[in-house]
Amino acid sequence: MALDRWIALIFVTFCCVYGYAAFFTMDQLLPPFMQRNPVWPSTFPKVLAVAGLIVGLIVLFGVEKPDDAEGEPDATDINYRNLSEYKTGQALMLLGLMVLYALMLRPAGFLISTTVFLVAGSAILGERKFHIMIPVAMLATGFVWYLVQEVLGIFLRPFPFFMGM
Repeated sequence: MALDRWIALIFVTFCCVYGYAAFFTMDQLLPPFMQRNPVWPSTFPKVLAVAGLIVGLIVLFGVEKPDDAEGEPDATDINYRNLSEYKTGQALMLLGLMVLYALMLRPAGFLISTTVFLVAGSAILGERKFHIMIPVAMLATGFVWYLVQEVLGIFLRPFPFFMGM
């Protein structure tokens, strides 16, 4: 079985577990007044689980590939024998950066941690124009913070905890 089908099998398994949680465990503790609503807190997880299951099964059963693709693998296919040719180092560094971002979000605040994450992530991906990258990251971070804080009304700590704001 090809690598993309193994990944699809893992994805389908994850969607099944996620779907079980969405369909059978999330709605048990709803108060009675919410049980009559047409949209529940579990509606979006249910849609995600079903959509993920459908997409995963399409890849798993090879429905998206034409029938004449049984011969030599295409250049766009993932070849597990040549994993060293892929940029796995960049992918692992981005995953580590995401974990570090999640850990630093509360202590460093949204503005600093998100700006550093965007600049460091784009530097890992190969961007070297720091004079453009830093202002764009600061502008995007400030815009997202304003939307979440002011428009949506969700508190998002903008600065580090020691600044007391």
